Amino acid sequence: MIEALSGALHHIFTVKIFLMIIAGLFGGLLTGALPGLTATMAVALLVPFTFTMEPTEGLIVLGAIYMSSIYGGSFSAILVNTPGTPSSIGTTFDGYPMAKRGEGDRAVLIATFASVYGGIIGVLFLLFLAPPLAKVALKFGPPEYFWMAVFGITIISSLASKNIIKGFIGGAIGLLISTIGIAPIGGDVRFTAGFSQLQGGIELIVALIGFFCIPEALTMIGQRGKKFHLTEAKRKKGIFLQTFKDVMKKQGNLLRSSILGTIVGILPGAGGSIANLVAYNEAVRVSKEPEKFGTGIIDGIIATESSNNAVVGGGMIPLVTLGIPGAPPDAVLYGVLLLQGLRPGPELFTTHSHVIYTFIISLFFATIFMLPVGVIAGKVLHKTVVRLPVRFLAPLIIFLTIIGSYSIRNNITDVYIMLTLGVLGYILKRLGFHPGPITLGLILGPIGEAGFVQALLIGEMLPNKWMIFFKSPISWILIILSLLSLSWPLFAKKLAKEWKVKGDEVEG
Repeated sequence: MIEALSGALHHIFTVKIFLMIIAGLFGGLLTGALPGLTATMAVALLVPFTFTMEPTEGLIVLGAIYMSSIYGGSFSAILVNTPGTPSSIGTTFDGYPMAKRGEGDRAVLIATFASVYGGIIGVLFLLFLAPPLAKVALKFGPPEYFWMAVFGITIISSLASKNIIKGFIGGAIGLLISTIGIAPIGGDVRFTAGFSQLQGGIELIVALIGFFCIPEALTMIGQRGKKFHLTEAKRKKGIFLQTFKDVMKKQGNLLRSSILGTIVGILPGAGGSIANLVAYNEAVRVSKEPEKFGTGIIDGIIATESSNNAVVGGGMIPLVTLGIPGAPPDAVLYGVLLLQGLRPGPELFTTHSHVIYTFIISLFFATIFMLPVGVIAGKVLHKTVVRLPVRFLAPLIIFLTIIGSYSIRNNITDVYIMLTLGVLGYILKRLGFHPGPITLGLILGPIGEAGFVQALLIGEMLPNKWMIFFKSPISWILIILSLLSLSWPLFAKKLAKEWKVKGDEVEG
């Protein structure tokens, strides 16, 4: 590991790499600050620009874009009460009240410091936890990968806790889409409707662009060209240093929220949209003055922004060790790794150790550089970007999605598929279906199918071939985790009712 880290540092310390990181940070920051553009969309839309780069350089740029787009969502969340990304939903609770008081610049600085702190914690977890998990991953065979896919699917019960049935229907839709094309084992042609272009299946990035970008663009079009208005902030002297001191005094909140963000990021399919709300809830729970949350206090912004940037490192832990994305943007990076001939899993830490360690170290530097880039770009972004009319923004998104989809395989069919899935995603969104479970099913479908079929073939050597799924201790651990994950929403609702009853008794 030490040798790999030394080689990674030697590769990164070049003017070219630093310029690429800064360029990626600006691109991600700009995209994240645009209301309606998610971190997933930012990474997916800018993937084609990395095709001409070396695999390591392309990953470095996309990593910087990912990290800064999560942070960039705080600008519009604070200044116009519109989350730039789903990861910034909780930031609106206290960020916008601060902006209305004329403290928008201070709120942005708080978000900047907290995002850098959380990003560093997440990357450190990735650096030191990923290699040990990679060794554990070597013990995974087809049965374990099947149960891992099942465990990933059960996360839907938490993702769609408001409507679990719709969540699982969405997951089933994703699983069905993943079966289109030639079967990975057996070679059967399925659900192509006679179109030879579909025999290769649905390209993952094409599907992601369709499900995440097009519905948002169509939603913007439905807004009929409304503009986002900015709340002006009052300038104060010495605000940078004073805000830094105020944020660093909240070490308990910073560390707790960052660790929560990392843990939530590790859970397949969760991501910053959940992490920021979980961290905000915990900040309220442990606070001595919970009634002040929502009125514009520093703790609310710290909790959400440190947690959602910690998700970046946490979400990549299952990605690089097991090939299971922890968050939707990681799914795009998964597709990029495959396009570059790099299969996520233990192989990354053996055959391609120089690539993965260079990528991890670059995330650390991207997080550090996010501080000056955010401070410099913030003053410009909050005055210009959030004022863009939707009538310009929506067509630009659709144009970029078409270019991005076509560039992946230079195939116009991918554009048609992307647009079709986009319209389907928009209809499902209007019906209350979130794209998260659909994406999760799309990603985990091939993993679960391959593991299931391969395990059955191996089980032919046993008296009962189905026992192959229950022989390994890892399989039993994953089965137990799946059952706990599936039943957690029921326990959570029961606990919430008990807390409510106790709260009413205390008030009474």
